[in-house]
Amino acid sequence: MIGLQAQHTQGACPMKDDAIRPGFQAPRDQASHRWRTPRLAALAVLLPLALGSTAQTSLRWQPSPQATRLATVVTPSLPAAPVSPHQIAYAPPPPRALPLAPSFDVHRFEAMAQAMVADGRVPGLALAVVKDGRIVSARGYGVTDVGQPEPVDAHTVFRLASLSKAFAGTVTGMLVSEGALRWDSRVADFMPDLRLSQPGAAQQLTVAEVLSQRVGLTHNAYDRDIEDGADYRSLVQRLAYAPMKCAPGQCYAYQNVAFSLIGDVVFAATGRFFSETVARRIFKPLGMDDASYGLEGIENSPRWARPHVRGGRGWVALTPKPTYYRVAPAAGVNASISDMAQWLVAQTGHRPDVLPESLLATLHAPVIDTPTEMRGSSWRRERLGAAGYGIGWRVYDYAGHRVVFHGGAVQGYRASIALVPERDLGVVILWNSTSGVPSGLMPTILDSAIGLPSGDWLDLDEDEVDLLYAQQRPAQATPSQAGSEASTSRAKPE
Repeated sequence: MIGLQAQHTQGACPMKDDAIRPGFQAPRDQASHRWRTPRLAALAVLLPLALGSTAQTSLRWQPSPQATRLATVVTPSLPAAPVSPHQIAYAPPPPRALPLAPSFDVHRFEAMAQAMVADGRVPGLALAVVKDGRIVSARGYGVTDVGQPEPVDAHTVFRLASLSKAFAGTVTGMLVSEGALRWDSRVADFMPDLRLSQPGAAQQLTVAEVLSQRVGLTHNAYDRDIEDGADYRSLVQRLAYAPMKCAPGQCYAYQNVAFSLIGDVVFAATGRFFSETVARRIFKPLGMDDASYGLEGIENSPRWARPHVRGGRGWVALTPKPTYYRVAPAAGVNASISDMAQWLVAQTGHRPDVLPESLLATLHAPVIDTPTEMRGSSWRRERLGAAGYGIGWRVYDYAGHRVVFHGGAVQGYRASIALVPERDLGVVILWNSTSGVPSGLMPTILDSAIGLPSGDWLDLDEDEVDLLYAQQRPAQATPSQAGSEASTSRAKPE
């Protein structure tokens, strides 16, 4: 039966996206005598997982010059000449991550967050920063509800929207590691009634293609129907009539309904509802005690942030809509900033007991190009040299530095997460409004961490920021020491 929905909940939202850039040449760099080919680069990224577990099968990837560039950012040293794939070894990160640039000061970012809520530009916001596996900061700012204001704290729950996709990719990867699934497992083996409009397409579609947004449908298929209240099962049945832009695996187009097919696959493979599997395999072992799935999950939280939209006299608090909760793998997670700090610790490699390095290497590897990600906001246009999609994650060449990223938005909530592997840094920002102001905080933090000239990404009164910064900064402490000491009372450490 189609749409058993292993999800056992309702669902949240997404960001809209793009297409691929075909074509490829493999020029030889005469200065370094390195062959820079997408095939070798991809193998260099994906091989550790194949070596780590016989159950981890390789991912089909449409190579392109942009993908080559991304892989080069990930693995700068490729063999001096073409060799057998079996001879290629993954270049592990250095034993110690690079230090943050001297300009990095977490207290200044905290002051920026406070400035955003101080004059009501954002009702409530939460920010977490993790460096070298330590929670440097995890705290809330502003209020949960402008009508009945309570302060946002480290345990205030927000909707994560499309940040949920990384949880779906991660739990699937854990099942692949154990042999319960393969990346090349056919979705139709778990959902035999699944139909797509292109003959044979449903039978070809694999687990990896669902999670890397390569189903072959047009962008955001049936998202409007989700917003109009359609249920997940009926939309899965309607996939049989949805236009396709390519065969599965051959092109990129962002999805929420089709992405959520992974919930049914996980249910069929484990016998447990998708949300229960994520809770048992991720939330509980990582100590994400405030995390949940679905509308019922957030409304039953002891403290949660209401969504806000602009009204005639400012912000208006709403009741959360159940719509995107119906596609739970794509957008159904609720979590506090304390939870997300633990998620950052794990995703940066400091919880190998739960998420081994080989699994993270595959989840964070670019699988297909997403060139339109380099357009839109000013920081994307100026900073991104390449963009791709992995397994529930975006992967960027951010001014020559690899950044693993995702954004999310649903009515009244927005969120952003980024990992900078070379610096062993993770950042999450959650807020309870449609405001775009906090979006500029993420590239501001990334610029500071890497040591780039500060871009004009934020519309803030610097005098106000400087005043708050001076009030927050301890008298005698380095930025890293001050942040670490200040964080211990705000969020549960590892």
